[in-house]
Amino acid sequence: LASPEVRTLAIGAVGLGITAAAIAAEVARVWRRGSAPLPSEAPDALAAAEEAVTETVEVAVVGYQEMPDRENAMFNLLVSFVSTFALARSITFMLRSRQMVGPFRNLVVARRHIHHFVPGIILAFVSGAAAITTSQRGIEPKLAIPFGVGMGLTLDESALLLELDDVYWSREGLVSIQISLTVAAFLGALLLGARFLRRGEQIVLEDPPALG
Repeated sequence: LASPEVRTLAIGAVGLGITAAAIAAEVARVWRRGSAPLPSEAPDALAAAEEAVTETVEVAVVGYQEMPDRENAMFNLLVSFVSTFALARSITFMLRSRQMVGPFRNLVVARRHIHHFVPGIILAFVSGAAAITTSQRGIEPKLAIPFGVGMGLTLDESALLLELDDVYWSREGLVSIQISLTVAAFLGALLLGARFLRRGEQIVLEDPPALG
């Protein structure tokens, strides 16, 4: 069987591959339906590709803006969770062979190692409490970002909390957590992303704004 480190890298590569494939598929879809000429018809394929990418970004932005706050909040939560989970795993992996990775290092206070689930729990608690107690409209999508970051930092070390032992890089600490959480979060983010991309396509591609 592959080592825990190899499994970590493999799962990360799969996640990046899925995301890259989804982005490429959306660019191709907008390229076919949008105003950019197809590669076979374009005098300058590079310029046509740039136009298709720009239009894809417009589709994503408009679709995101048109989503209800609840769906925006869920999307922000999932994306921030996935990004934090992947970043925490990557940085922790690199810290195994060096003392610092950019501004990040192992934090030790009075000989006690402060794990990253500690700031994660604080972030999740504070942002969750703010979301419950605030009456400001439209604040939920913003608070979903620190909440997702807190979830990512905390659940990345959930095996340690369950085992009450530092099993972060053991088989117990990797296999079930990485596969279930990472795959579920990636799929959830991609599904929500597809919803606002389709909505953006309807607005940008099927109902273009009238010329002034």
